[in-house]
Amino acid sequence: MATIKIQQVRSQIRCPKVQKQTMEALGLKKMNAVVEHEATPQILGMVEKVKHLVKVID
Repeated sequence: MATIKIQQVRSQIRCPKVQKQTMEALGLKKMNAVVEHEATPQILGMVEKVKHLVKVID
């Protein structure tokens, strides 16, 4: 299965708790942090929920 790289580009400050928990579940804790995950429907759904905080790197 394909992998995607996700980079945090905006701060989690003043975000709802649910979005902070989603970011933590993705493994993103600091600005400009990059993580790599399998492109499963669950991960893509999590990215969609916090798309204003992250960027998908090709």
